[in-house]
Amino acid sequence: MRKGDFMASNVSIIRGTNNKPVASTALVDFFANQDGLDGQLLLGYPLINSPEGAYAVDAIWVSPQKGIVAFDLIEGHEPGAFDIRQDDTANKLEARLKTYRELTYRRQLRIPIKSVSFAPGIHAVSNYNIEDYPLANIQNLGDVLDSFDWGGSDETVFEVALSAIESISTIRANRAKRNVTKENSRGAKLKGLEDSIATLDTMQGKAVLETVDGVQRIRGLAGSGKTIVLALKAAYLHAQHPDWRIAITFNTRSLKGQFRRLINNFCVEQTGEEPNWDMLRIVHAWGAPGGGDKEGIYHEFCRAHEVEYYDFRTARNLFSSGQEFSGVCEKALSQVREAKPLYHAVLVDEAQDFPPVFLRLCYEALPGPKRLVYAYDELQSLSGSSLPSVQEIFGKKSDGAPRVQFDSEGDLGQRQDIILNKCYRNSRPVLVTAHALGFGIYRAPQKPGATGLVQMFDYPQLWEDVGYRRIRGELREGAEVWLRRTEDTSPIFLEDHSTIDDLVEFVRFETYEQQAEWVARSIADNLKDDELRHDDIVVINPDPLTTRREVGPIRQRLLEMGIQSHTAGVDTTPDVFFNTESDSITFTGIYRAKGNEAGMIYIINAQDCHSSARNLATIRNRLFTAITRSKAWVRVVGVGEGMQELIREFESTKQANFELRFSYPTRSQRDQLQIVHRDISNEERKRLETHQRGLAQLLTDIDAGRLHVEDLDGELVKKLESRLPRKE
Repeated sequence: MRKGDFMASNVSIIRGTNNKPVASTALVDFFANQDGLDGQLLLGYPLINSPEGAYAVDAIWVSPQKGIVAFDLIEGHEPGAFDIRQDDTANKLEARLKTYRELTYRRQLRIPIKSVSFAPGIHAVSNYNIEDYPLANIQNLGDVLDSFDWGGSDETVFEVALSAIESISTIRANRAKRNVTKENSRGAKLKGLEDSIATLDTMQGKAVLETVDGVQRIRGLAGSGKTIVLALKAAYLHAQHPDWRIAITFNTRSLKGQFRRLINNFCVEQTGEEPNWDMLRIVHAWGAPGGGDKEGIYHEFCRAHEVEYYDFRTARNLFSSGQEFSGVCEKALSQVREAKPLYHAVLVDEAQDFPPVFLRLCYEALPGPKRLVYAYDELQSLSGSSLPSVQEIFGKKSDGAPRVQFDSEGDLGQRQDIILNKCYRNSRPVLVTAHALGFGIYRAPQKPGATGLVQMFDYPQLWEDVGYRRIRGELREGAEVWLRRTEDTSPIFLEDHSTIDDLVEFVRFETYEQQAEWVARSIADNLKDDELRHDDIVVINPDPLTTRREVGPIRQRLLEMGIQSHTAGVDTTPDVFFNTESDSITFTGIYRAKGNEAGMIYIINAQDCHSSARNLATIRNRLFTAITRSKAWVRVVGVGEGMQELIREFESTKQANFELRFSYPTRSQRDQLQIVHRDISNEERKRLETHQRGLAQLLTDIDAGRLHVEDLDGELVKKLESRLPRKE
């Protein structure tokens, strides 16, 4: 076995942060190279609330054979008062674990707590012998651990103890207590779902605690917990390093309240203290002068480096549509020869909605070792483009080597690039429906011999990374493949509370008035009969430009029924999504919906997502994002033939037993998809329309005999013919 191989034993190792790097590395190497050991080893965790403030255990091993072993890690050649430290750690752990009823019997813990001081830099540990207080180095650590034994080991107690130590159970508690009186109401079902997903799974916990001295990427599909993980990661780093200046930023302003609540809950539960918001800052990406809530990373970068700052209006005049933020970031970076460190760590959520140059600006605002963490979902990009590789984003050094590179094989690479493939928000039918419509898996081809696909991952392996499994065919270019989600990546409890027809419903109406009446009456039933709260319901209009107008008739009808509602960011401040001060139904456009969730999601005017002359990938991504806001039920409604075609796609998905069956496009086919369905600016659209009108008039004149092909410039005709695609 090669030294340094990760998880060569059966011990799952999660490396948090502490100030003892040498001893931590030696301890990890020891566990990675020991056969016959299992359980979980956590470094820099748990954090324990004590009268003296937050207390961080250096390392802890939870083993089904040994019980709990707490490590006092020692750097250097002097052990100090290690007996006092061992007592302190054991007493604090015991006090915490005794608060769990399942772990006690007659006032005694049902799982033993052992302590050992580990000092890899001390060779003659026997010189410091204190009875009942083991001191170990690399040579004798195995013998010390062998001497520990949990005589009455119990698998159930082990699992409860591990959960208690990881204990992030109440952090994402719901905004308000849920009162239900009917055993099988929607409210009761939603309460059961929320209770079931209250605790983070192993991979989510790993993503929270794993700390890398450098760039770290967290990928996952909608509902995998990326936002929660990022918030808790920021809180954990703040608790461990209160002197660090940490920034967490995001694209959707309505997420600010959620971040603040999650971070505050973590710090209070783990340390007994609220966070220091001067050191842990929730800031916008762009920002503006004025300080406080207006501050943003780009504005702060400009101010610190004394370069000109541009607001959005000015940037819109300087750069092309959709390139405003990338333009100002690029300009700021080009004016700075040597960047000043502004933060010790920066965490970026929704990175797929930022231009890559913004990540580079964040990177430059950090001192070595450049602790930048960014989380994203390939398909939730509302701009139609996904993030490039880390080598492309962060560029090269003077010698041509990449500034950032992930080790695809080794332990470090696994910690730098974390993938969350389990979905805890959307049930399998909801998520597969979203993917089927988002990619156009069952969309009818618009031309003979063409594909109905709208977009596709460049790397086939990504399908398995996000939790699909191949059941037929091959995941390679040009091959037919059938993909299915498993119970492991889409837990069955997310769907077995309701029938499939109730989980996902597509409804077509002949008129917008019928759509408004149906949605309003359904919401009234949700509140009256289903025991859903107002904040369990969100109505999404996919087109951000028409939302204010389109939601008006439904809101008016609700008002007539005595039901209050608000449009997020219009009737509230930009940072508010749910109106917690009064009972009110949330209406929103797709941009403010991102990152938020609710039990019942209504998507109106879905027909707009069926087809488009251009920008179809972006429009389908809006539909995907809207569907995946649902924690339980989703209603997709619309008007006319476009809605009927979406229903046909959904019915095909359902008939395929919510499997994705398609032919994987080749590179040239994917390039063609990107051209056909690409985003184009208003200027490009106007130019295209002008050319199309001119070409149509030219063909009309030729057909009418008013103009002959021979009248045209021969060279121009040849060039046009050479550029038109030929059928094979």
